[in-house]
Amino acid sequence: MERNSLSAAVRARVPGLHAAEARVARVVLDQGVHLVHLSVIDVARLAGTSASTVVRACRRLGFRGFQELKITAARDTPRSADPQDDPDPAAQVLAATVRAAQEALGGLGVTLSHASLRDAAGALSRASRVLVAGTGLSGATATDAAYRLRALGLPVDLPPDPLTAQLAAELLPEPSVCLAISHSGATRSTVDTARRAAAAGARVVAITSYARSPLTELSTWALVGGGQDLVFGMEAVASRLAHLTIVDTLSMLVLGLRGGPAERAVSASAEVTASHSY
Repeated sequence: MERNSLSAAVRARVPGLHAAEARVARVVLDQGVHLVHLSVIDVARLAGTSASTVVRACRRLGFRGFQELKITAARDTPRSADPQDDPDPAAQVLAATVRAAQEALGGLGVTLSHASLRDAAGALSRASRVLVAGTGLSGATATDAAYRLRALGLPVDLPPDPLTAQLAAELLPEPSVCLAISHSGATRSTVDTARRAAAAGARVVAITSYARSPLTELSTWALVGGGQDLVFGMEAVASRLAHLTIVDTLSMLVLGLRGGPAERAVSASAEVTASHSY
């Protein structure tokens, strides 16, 4: 794994853990690089569970065992100084927000599957229609994704409300793609839209922050980036930055796959944008 990857890998899998395993994950997140000084018994004591549960949790988190977890922790760069050391509230908030964004973006190399990215981009480039679904804080990301894909010449539908989105999902022609965006992967309206799209024969591309969720369970490809508890109250903001990065990556891949038609569409988009500028 890359540097700064441990917390991202753990956060992405926490929702799928049992209670005792989740406590182990919390110890891992709390201890960070200090895990190198702890034994499996130490972690078990801190988590209030058994050594065997610690080992099982490590495997559920994507590691071969506790030793590999410790090696990954040793490779991680120690955190910078705590922003609370600065008495200026503005400095504290700025440092916390920047750190959250850095952790969310830095973790993409661990949580995001390159194969899934390639396959999802291929499906988008061939789609007869792309339905984009996202609401709440994910709505802005959905709007950005729809604009970027439309600027590449793809036929994109971004319904204005959940009921219209579900109706559009029911009527998708083949081959279509539903691009569903949800930080939690558990937003009912977005999951229901994706489920109806899948039932209609569409491929579902999920952009989310957790590897296990109702949305990832029904998706064809799950593009995971972001996570939880980066900074209290800042996790949604940080996850949106990660999700926008995924959208940018998909757009660039689709541009390469579609070639001339996409380049002409991008030129047309640039002309439209220029005409609205002074």
